[in-house]
Amino acid sequence: MNFGISAMPTPKRLRDLIREIRSARTAADERTVVNKECASIRDSFRDQDNTYRCRNVAKLLYIHMLGYPAHFGQLECLKLIASPRFTDKRIGYLGAMLLLDERQDVHLLITNSLKNDLSHQTQYIQSLALCTMGSICSTEMSRDLAGEIEKMIKSSNAYIKKKAILCAFCIIRKVPDLMEMFIPATRSLLNEKNHGVLLTSVCLITEMCERSPDTLHHFRKGVFIIELVPQLVRILKNLIMAGYSPEHDVSGVSDPFLQVKILRLLRILGKNDNEASETMNDILAQVATNTDTSKNVGHAILYEIVLTIMGIQSEAGLRVLAVNILGRFLLNNDKNIRYVALNTLLRVVHADYNAVQRHRTTIVDCLKDPDVSIRRRAMELSFALINSNNIRGMMKELLHFLETCDPEFKADCCSNIVIAAAKYSPNKRWHIDTVMKILTSAGNYIRSDVVTITIQLIAETTSLHGYSVQQLFRAMQQDYTQQPLVQVASWCVGEYGDQLFSTTIEDEEPLQISESDVVDLLEKVVGTANSSVVTKEYAITALMKLSARFTATVPRIRQVLELYATSTNMELQQRSVEYSTIFSGFDHLRAALLEHMPLIVTHHHTLENGLEAGDDEYLSERDSISRTNQQNMQPSAPRQPGNILDILENGQSSGPGEMTKITGAADLLDLLGDLGPAQPLSNNVVNVMPVGPLDGMLSPATQAKNQINGTAGLQVTAFEKNGLCIRFLCERDPGVVCATVINMIATNSTPFPITDFVFQAAVPKSFQLTLQSPSSSIIPPLNTDNLTQVIRINNPQKQPIRMRLKINYIHNGSNINEMGEVNSFPSVLWE
Repeated sequence: MNFGISAMPTPKRLRDLIREIRSARTAADERTVVNKECASIRDSFRDQDNTYRCRNVAKLLYIHMLGYPAHFGQLECLKLIASPRFTDKRIGYLGAMLLLDERQDVHLLITNSLKNDLSHQTQYIQSLALCTMGSICSTEMSRDLAGEIEKMIKSSNAYIKKKAILCAFCIIRKVPDLMEMFIPATRSLLNEKNHGVLLTSVCLITEMCERSPDTLHHFRKGVFIIELVPQLVRILKNLIMAGYSPEHDVSGVSDPFLQVKILRLLRILGKNDNEASETMNDILAQVATNTDTSKNVGHAILYEIVLTIMGIQSEAGLRVLAVNILGRFLLNNDKNIRYVALNTLLRVVHADYNAVQRHRTTIVDCLKDPDVSIRRRAMELSFALINSNNIRGMMKELLHFLETCDPEFKADCCSNIVIAAAKYSPNKRWHIDTVMKILTSAGNYIRSDVVTITIQLIAETTSLHGYSVQQLFRAMQQDYTQQPLVQVASWCVGEYGDQLFSTTIEDEEPLQISESDVVDLLEKVVGTANSSVVTKEYAITALMKLSARFTATVPRIRQVLELYATSTNMELQQRSVEYSTIFSGFDHLRAALLEHMPLIVTHHHTLENGLEAGDDEYLSERDSISRTNQQNMQPSAPRQPGNILDILENGQSSGPGEMTKITGAADLLDLLGDLGPAQPLSNNVVNVMPVGPLDGMLSPATQAKNQINGTAGLQVTAFEKNGLCIRFLCERDPGVVCATVINMIATNSTPFPITDFVFQAAVPKSFQLTLQSPSSSIIPPLNTDNLTQVIRINNPQKQPIRMRLKINYIHNGSNINEMGEVNSFPSVLWE
């Protein structure tokens, strides 16, 4: 008997599969069709007959593009690539580009086929190999085939040459070390007439210049010193002066893609190079004046022109032309073009401030744009344009914007208005009126730093205490639900309540109120459920202060305070009990305790740098105590835990101004073991350098001894993330054996201040750690100032110093918690 072997059925065509998948009514029906076809394709792959391999791989690629797994077809793609037929190679290489990458082991098997096809006599097969290599080349493949690509760049066939150049572009990205191989081949590329070759050549040279400063110097000062920039200028001039070319025309502009790439390369070559910049100044002016601005493609070229003019050493007139181009963009009806103009003006405003000022009116009008992204950029640019001459007009517009803007803008707008008002205010009365307008307009969107800055401003302006407290009291009477307003008003009423009844304030009608009215209002603030805990703390402290300012309402104030001795809130209860104790046991000291607080001693920076409390090292003992008492009296001052043991409830927390010691703690790894693994911080580099400005923090004898021991100014970068940088300046203390003094310096490179900054540290049980109070709880933005804190470590066993850190702060309205470990202290500190 003869048993015939049944042949495999003819697989369905790709178009039939597409039709069947599209006719599926549900996702389940589609999966059924796909799974059935995948099973059929697998069976076909197992068959030795390869007649329909190309068709099956094509269907598999379509299935892959629908999102279904198709990895089982990888080896079949390699078989198609090895086929001598062009149709098989085309599908095979397409499958390799879609199904393979350098993470697949099969990827390495394609290298030999690529090498063979790159030297093929047919340009279309060479093209397939070049496209595939540019798509999936790995580091090993780049090193193996770079020589073939370098030869093909010199080909006389423009079709092959442009694809080879793009492959070289990909190779340089993968292996920058191979860049030198392609530099000689670029010498003649800019002489080509074919636009595709020119475009890819400019891209290749740009990539080389961006990745290697040495290559950029070579193109500037090497063999191209005479021809590169002038040659690019000549090509660009031919593009804008040549007649109509239908092959490269886009909306009436000749090859805008090539123009944009050339302009970008000119920007790189002309940066910080006067000679190259002077050569390209004329052509930039010609392109800017001859480009058609009625089409979007013209705007793209003009935008690149602006970036190039601002990025090189261009003439002043050319910079004005660039800013005027952006000014015209602002008048365009297209939202995208207006956004690009505002974004670019924000980047170049410091390069030509006066030229941007001419478009101030148009920029302010953009604050009323319905698009939220345009309004945000217009707001940021408006703040950048404020100066002492236009402060009144700009502030009027921005305050109006604050009243009508979306809630997401209010916090940033308030903080920036406060900074600008502090920097450019014409007088104190205007300054206080502006800040009060913010308090009444922004409601509860105001950040806590604005409250602190406003209190500091009013305290410093002694001549306007009466005016300020009366205006704030009026505002609080009208609406005592706005927490920042009530906090500032409560502080001022408590501090300057005796001036609420003054009748000598100019241009203001006296308040028709009594002492009872003031107490009634503060009692409402404490009693309402709408008040936050911090606001209630302000109000209770204000009532206590008023007991020394008022005479007729003292018994009632005492009665109100006693009501909160049983409050469920621990802070309110503690304040009430402590204040009531003063009445009952120390009433003879009450008047002295509640005297007007002295001015906070500060280093008088502008408020753009943030409100600083100064460094305790530079204050006299009396000033330091006064500032500490003022912080304790202010409800807004957060209780800063002194050590990281508070997290585990094994240590004692300390208030501001106190010193905290960590002794007898568990081992470092056990101490914070239940807090989760700490992320390694950027503290692996120890920079040893002298630090001049901080040498004065130790005595001359200490400095001299440390210089001898070689431990003066050892610097450790303990933390660096999201703009916050914490450095340790470590020195041996010769007064105590095995003691190390660490000066912690925290800086902030972001445009927003860091507030409520708390630094905590823990060490192993063999160490003794002492943390002194920090210089402030605010780190100003843009590295304009820093926060300092002194750390002292006693290391009697002379072990390597290790420290676990916990950092808490508020940045741009977000509460941020960070942890890490520092173990890279120099051994000279304990040996």
